[in-house]
Amino acid sequence: MLHTLKTAVSGAQILFVAFGALVLVPLLTGLNPAMALLGAGVGTLLFQLVTKRQVPIFLGSSFAFIAPIIFAMHTWGQAATQFGLFAAGFMYFVVAAIVRWRGMALIERILPPVVIGPVIIVIGMSVAVAASGMAMGQAGGKQLIPYGTSILLAGISLLTTIVVAVFAGGMLRLVPILSGVIVGYVAAALLGVVDLHGVIAAPWFAMPHFVSPEVNWAAALFMLPVAIAPAIEHIGGVMAVGKVAGQDYTAKPGLHRTLTGDGLGVCFAGLIGGPPITTYAEVTGALMITRNFNPVIMTWAAALAMVLAFFGKFNAVLQSIPMPVMGGIMVLLFGTIASIGLKTMIDAKVDLMQPRNLVIVAVVLTCGIGGLTVKIGDFNMVGVGLVSLLAIALHLMLPLEGKARDGIAEGQDV
Repeated sequence: MLHTLKTAVSGAQILFVAFGALVLVPLLTGLNPAMALLGAGVGTLLFQLVTKRQVPIFLGSSFAFIAPIIFAMHTWGQAATQFGLFAAGFMYFVVAAIVRWRGMALIERILPPVVIGPVIIVIGMSVAVAASGMAMGQAGGKQLIPYGTSILLAGISLLTTIVVAVFAGGMLRLVPILSGVIVGYVAAALLGVVDLHGVIAAPWFAMPHFVSPEVNWAAALFMLPVAIAPAIEHIGGVMAVGKVAGQDYTAKPGLHRTLTGDGLGVCFAGLIGGPPITTYAEVTGALMITRNFNPVIMTWAAALAMVLAFFGKFNAVLQSIPMPVMGGIMVLLFGTIASIGLKTMIDAKVDLMQPRNLVIVAVVLTCGIGGLTVKIGDFNMVGVGLVSLLAIALHLMLPLEGKARDGIAEGQDV
């Protein structure tokens, strides 16, 4: 009994570490936070089923889909967006099949750092304007919260997040987003910005609102390429967890199984109206500190996330977080995502003096951040989906300038 209680507490700790990032994505994109919790919980359990509960991973909301979800929600509506997110899960199955067939070699050949890096930068920078607008209390061209109050709240949440991320120690350092949201929310309540009417009216227990997905192939084709970057991120996440735990999870249960499990979770989350899910570096950090690598703790974390999805007042509190508080977090968050793209190219020593590399990076950044749209009849392609295809096409078509296409240097320099 005592052992079970300790395991449950460890699971609650994992959920606490992942919680800020988990609920941030639906709050930024207009999806239901309750569905994000439910999707993460069920998705993690599906992952454990496929991997025979051998990998200590908790799957939470993916930041890579924030900008695409925002665009899709405005373009096609939530029902069609959900179908697109459901379809995105199939990209994980494709990558899993390739890994099982040819290992990582083919993936690295088609998606080298010069392709992945700028696409990740676009993921972060494509919603930079929205982040600044929210920090200033603006939405839809209207000033919803006074400018001075908004900047103050955004600054408080941003500064708190930075201080915790840089100067805190132990478990506290793993929850900078959650810390920023809590301190910002308290400050907003003291300034009278928080509207608690929805919290008071909400029931203690409630069924999460479910929106039926609507088949929309334009939304599906838009979302499919978006999943490439988080699928590759998943592989890195599994390798990182393996290094921490001293296990080779790429061999047992195998990357093809972990990718399939994550893909099933993405499909389920999309169907119910939650954001796609992915591995979390915060959870890996928690494992490093606690040295508890028992996958059962992730089962408890998943179960607790599912239970929280049915607490009506809890989800009403999440939805009452003022826009500037979230905006302050976004200013740091989206810049951080972009910096990961830069780090991807720097670590691989991508040579931008080579014209082919410069062309790929320049075209991706300009088209992605500039919002270039390709229209074919009623079908539109824009943003991350478009630039992902552009980057892959340019990489495959442009010559390598004196290097063998299948040489080892390609994976390092281009």
